[in-house]
Amino acid sequence: MDKRIVGVIVPIFIVIIAALLFILSSSEMTPEKNNETIGLVINSPTTTVSLQQLDEFFRDGSSSGIGRSNVYLFWNIIEPIEGEFDWSQSDVIMGLNEKNNHKVTLYFSLINGETLGPFPNWIGNPHLNGINEDELVNTLDAILTRYHIIDSVIIAGETESQFRYNEVNIPLYQELFSNVYDGIKEKHSDVKIGNSFSLHHVINKNLGHIVSDLAIGDFVAFSYTPTDALNEISKTPATAINDLNQIFEIIPNKKIAFFEISWSTSDFVNGNSTSQQDFIKKLFNFYAQNESEIEFLTWYRYIDQEPNSCVTNQHQIGDEIISHKGGGMGTSEHVIERLDHYNCNSGLVEINQNYKSGWNEFKTQIEMLN
Repeated sequence: MDKRIVGVIVPIFIVIIAALLFILSSSEMTPEKNNETIGLVINSPTTTVSLQQLDEFFRDGSSSGIGRSNVYLFWNIIEPIEGEFDWSQSDVIMGLNEKNNHKVTLYFSLINGETLGPFPNWIGNPHLNGINEDELVNTLDAILTRYHIIDSVIIAGETESQFRYNEVNIPLYQELFSNVYDGIKEKHSDVKIGNSFSLHHVINKNLGHIVSDLAIGDFVAFSYTPTDALNEISKTPATAINDLNQIFEIIPNKKIAFFEISWSTSDFVNGNSTSQQDFIKKLFNFYAQNESEIEFLTWYRYIDQEPNSCVTNQHQIGDEIISHKGGGMGTSEHVIERLDHYNCNSGLVEINQNYKSGWNEFKTQIEMLN
């Protein structure tokens, strides 16, 4: 996830009661059922967006043929007071996904790289062994009961960074995950649950053994960027596909998923539209060859974002300020700057809403799958 708290996309906008009514009462025809295995993270190019604009972004992104998207929810936002849920923001995003016939992969930030949470104030800042499993199950149950379009849940993201220097805590998390998994399955047997890892970190830092130890749940998810330790593109599309193939050596007997996969077009980090298009073509060929082993594949992201808005050393989520080191990427301004350029230009559409060649390739490849 490289990560957007380390890369999370949470558009900042004012939600009013009429917003959900607008979405649910739209007179537009519901689109045909699309490919539920192929997803796209649909975002706004700016940090403020009107409901009408967001609705248009979802409609346009969905026209690619996707049938899935990611939704990023945080415990401190969704349950600021114990037992009292704030659905105002999530109802809008989930409503737009439902309107466009998307299944949803929910990212719930129990682990976010080197950090835990963010947690609500009523929980405090517990260590891994202090997280109340019953409270977590109750919160996830409330979310899954309200939003039936969620079919996959990722509890931990960039998980390898949490345990890179704390392998002694792996058994603690294995037990925590197992108990939460069982609690959710009792109430939502069809929902699949797993953890996500940053494949480029795993490969660059030789952390495959951590992934193997935590290959628990229904699937093992990965984010991927073709970058080196400086967050510059250091792969060709062909060598990037070789990286993806390494997953089957690390995880030989479990379904895999691609939670966030991208290729930036920023020349600042050695990217361009041609290499993005080529990677997308090779990525779908890889998918076609391994479809039976892949739970889902989601591209990060729909549209480019305004410069200097994609990565900060600190990210505020509600009343929590999360500091991060980016899975060992360090705090160098040089490195952070490159991550921002990479993320802000990883869309298939430019900020001015001109389509990149990667957009046409993305649509073509989905059509070929169908």
